[in-house]
Amino acid sequence: MSRPRITAVVDGSPAARAGLGIGDEIVSIDGEVPRDVIQWQMLVDEPDLEIVIDAGGLERTCEIEKAAGEPLGVEVDAALFDRVQTCDNHCPFCFIYQLPKGMRRSLYLKDDDYRLSFLYGNFTTLTRFTEADLERVISENLSPLYVSIHATDPVVRAELLRNRRGGLSLRWLRVLLDHDIEVHGQIVVCPGVNDADVLDDTLCGVLDEYPEIVSVAVVPLGVSQFSNEATMRQHTTAEAEQVVDIVESWQATFLDVLGRRMVFASDEYYLLCDRPFPDSATYGDFDMHEDGIGMARAFEAEFDGSAESSIGIRSGFFHAVDGAPAAGYRAPRLDSANSPKPRGPSPGGEFTAGALPDDPDAFGGSGVEPIRLAIASAPVSVSLSPRREANTAVLTSPYGARVLGPMIEVLDRPDVRVVPVANEFFGGNIGVTGLMVGADLSRVLASEPEGDRYLLPDVCLTGGRFLDGLTPDDLPRRVEIVATHGFALRAALEQR
Repeated sequence: MSRPRITAVVDGSPAARAGLGIGDEIVSIDGEVPRDVIQWQMLVDEPDLEIVIDAGGLERTCEIEKAAGEPLGVEVDAALFDRVQTCDNHCPFCFIYQLPKGMRRSLYLKDDDYRLSFLYGNFTTLTRFTEADLERVISENLSPLYVSIHATDPVVRAELLRNRRGGLSLRWLRVLLDHDIEVHGQIVVCPGVNDADVLDDTLCGVLDEYPEIVSVAVVPLGVSQFSNEATMRQHTTAEAEQVVDIVESWQATFLDVLGRRMVFASDEYYLLCDRPFPDSATYGDFDMHEDGIGMARAFEAEFDGSAESSIGIRSGFFHAVDGAPAAGYRAPRLDSANSPKPRGPSPGGEFTAGALPDDPDAFGGSGVEPIRLAIASAPVSVSLSPRREANTAVLTSPYGARVLGPMIEVLDRPDVRVVPVANEFFGGNIGVTGLMVGADLSRVLASEPEGDRYLLPDVCLTGGRFLDGLTPDDLPRRVEIVATHGFALRAALEQR
């Protein structure tokens, strides 16, 4: 087990007053060694702590005076201080298997850890879940969790996961629901495998066996040019239409039986079959926004000002250890504009959203993480003051361009254009903004005019880097990094 290492200390905090510093390793807190950030938060919430630290090989004990619940005032370098529970499934649709060689080693790590599901919204198949895990989830109320379903038929599910235990692991889902743990589900649809009648049967199984699930996201298979699975292929238009028809039919059934729609097809499906997105009211509070469900409608509402507050998503397709609170993925995050700034460098250079570990991709993403329809953009940290006479280009993916294009046209701004960036790095059917890389952006920007403003969505960056290891500073044109919500893009476009 590794020790949590301090990466930032808030000025004036109890930790700062006690002399804790950046680089110090936490040996114990009141005699206990935290194994993850969940336990860490439980320990540091207590009053008057005794923390043993290792500062450059010298151990010392720090007596810290603080009130119960008062923030300690430090950030640590990882969410898990023991080993990540890695995934022992071999799903043919896993995107980790479809990455090219030579990328950062951390990107190839597949997790199937319920703790990362709680902390970051990663999806877990529950195939490595145990009685001890269940006891902790229930006793500490680690809710919500995010569970990959894919199929409710045990035989089909075992085949999809390529794991004999996968056929029976949904028994844990039933137990979690019995103990009032909030669960959100996901189905990655693979054409010819778990679509059509199998998808219909799966949704029937969800209603029959797991009606307490809060939501189920139905997302299409993403296939890169590096996939070696002959059975994994892109959807045809007809297949995408069938998926939408099945989902919408079951929405009506769920609404009639449970009083809520529960299951939703991702925005990408509506783009694949060229159908209009459902009305915003269909998505309620946009609970599955980061899974690509209702993202277009949410962005549209933010952009035109009809939304009261930003829904937004976090930067980085492969979510990093980026400050999710120990209270869980859905808990409120610190507002950096209204809270003390931690001392210490921000590994992302100009990105100041919060301290990250030395390797911001330390936990990668779940092997069955959906292809997120991340659309676009507004400043996390604007590095370039726009020239008033400059034209503005919004850089986005082919899918993003189809959503943003009509919104930009309504503005009647001839000085603003959308620049789609085809994904030649991953190839295949990868057309989402979250997977844009530096090489493709460099290729496109090289032929774009110098002196224009270029707005780049932060969703394609993790810790200031693209997935191919390049940074915005490596691009042939200077760009403004913009966060992923419509309010911010509209504000950025009004800077002229």
